[in-house]
Amino acid sequence: MPMTSILLPDTEAEIEAIVHEAAQSRSGLAIHGGGTRAIGGHVHVDRTLSLQQMSGITLYEPSELVISARAGTPMAEIEATLAVNRQRLPFEPIDYRRLLGGHGTPTIGGVTASNSSGPRRIQAGAARDSLIGIRATTGRGETIKSGGRVMKNVTGYDFVKLMAGSWGTLGILTEVTYKLLPEVETETTLLFSGLSAERAVAAMTEALATPFEITGAAHLPAVDGAPSRTLLRLEGFAASVAYRIGRLEAVLRPFGAFEEIGLEASRVLWKAIRDVEALEAPRDAVIWRISVRPSDGPAIGAKLEASLGARLLYDWAGGLIWASVPADGDGGAAIVRGAVAAAGGHALLVRGSSALRAAVPVFQPEAAPVAAMARRIRETFDPAGILNPGRM
Repeated sequence: MPMTSILLPDTEAEIEAIVHEAAQSRSGLAIHGGGTRAIGGHVHVDRTLSLQQMSGITLYEPSELVISARAGTPMAEIEATLAVNRQRLPFEPIDYRRLLGGHGTPTIGGVTASNSSGPRRIQAGAARDSLIGIRATTGRGETIKSGGRVMKNVTGYDFVKLMAGSWGTLGILTEVTYKLLPEVETETTLLFSGLSAERAVAAMTEALATPFEITGAAHLPAVDGAPSRTLLRLEGFAASVAYRIGRLEAVLRPFGAFEEIGLEASRVLWKAIRDVEALEAPRDAVIWRISVRPSDGPAIGAKLEASLGARLLYDWAGGLIWASVPADGDGGAAIVRGAVAAAGGHALLVRGSSALRAAVPVFQPEAAPVAAMARRIRETFDPAGILNPGRM
């Protein structure tokens, strides 16, 4: 069969038939959404099952703040539909196209399969925290509905949460249902200039400990002579935002004065942070996504800067570090994973050459008990191992 064989089902019945045949022949399937999240190990298969034809919003109830859509539905279509009623998804999914050099179309299925998030995760969580229902075809060729509106229940598993972040290795998403939030009236970002990473994390932690609902907290170190920037976002009704800024001014006075960035400029700024635009170039640099306790962020960042010459972006008050390192040797894997392991965190290789991704584990290596549990779950839903083999 040619390496470029692409299957384009437009019904669950077609997907079930494809999966049944693949399971019987033990031939793997690469699961393809919009082609914008090419993260993970290389999937060595002859056929790609694309969800491009599984598109369209199937339910939207603005008064109930709920939307359902087939997995191949473009995010742009969903966002445009929600905008008509000034609503939005609670989380803020990253668009990987600039960082990874992709040209596909982000889909709601891809967002769900990768459990995507952005700066608002610090307040609203990631995709799985707003996901209330799914339909998916497992590696057994069975279509399961879980949560929300139940063709087949999966006793003993929270299948909704399992599917979010499984990268297509447990089942092929066909439809997802999310809860929504009203769009905010306004937003303002507070900008502190010149803080060190340690002071920035202290300022962000102080702000997040208040009841004033920070929905974004990020730090961009100094670069090319420009001072560092520490950013705090507030969203909501205009009067509430103004009140909270006034209260925060007193709380954060020890960290110096801040500049206020208004609605439009603030949205542009946080979109760039969400999509990690600061680390887009150089294109051959290796990109790591590191999750640790915020208090450990500055020390780990300093080690990566000293040992690898890393360029950094701190999100979630320092709990998430994006690191760009030279593409030499193992792409910094030994140093990154060593520092992260010591802090009890984890690191994901987001961007790297095919050779690097073949040589270095893309996802954080799991402890033996966790790996055994993950293997049992995969064997339950995909006993033949045909769904995205090698991705994780």
